[in-house]
Amino acid sequence: MTTMTSTASSASQQGWFTRSEAWLDSKGKGAWIAAMVLGFVFFWPIGLALLFYMIWSKRMFSKSCRSHSRKAWSRHGMSAMKSSGNTAFDAYKEDTLRRLEQEQSDFETFLQRLRDAKDKAEFDEFMDERSAAPDPSEDSVDDSAAKTH
Repeated sequence: MTTMTSTASSASQQGWFTRSEAWLDSKGKGAWIAAMVLGFVFFWPIGLALLFYMIWSKRMFSKSCRSHSRKAWSRHGMSAMKSSGNTAFDAYKEDTLRRLEQEQSDFETFLQRLRDAKDKAEFDEFMDERSAAPDPSEDSVDDSAAKTH
């Protein structure tokens, strides 16, 4: 009986905010999102406050699909390396993966050569512009020579 009294008194001591937070937590992330949308509909500062609270308390991103997708991709990545049991398919898969890795390497090499060529062209253009521009030190010498005449 004392446990019931202490539980009832602690529930009554909790504020409306704590009780509503516990209720929304028990309903899940969808309830939080619905409360936020309703807050925006009825009075936008309430919706904004709920959004900030959800982000600040990490409620928005808990149990997100990101953690599930990482596990799923790691499972698929590991299964790609396992043998399927069909030797013809495994040989084809190995050959295809080797070819794709080679193509990726060749493409990355091509992109690096392209970047290098672009950098060289930009540098050559800069040097051409610099050599074509009049030298300011020569102008000051010419101006001083003109003033003496």
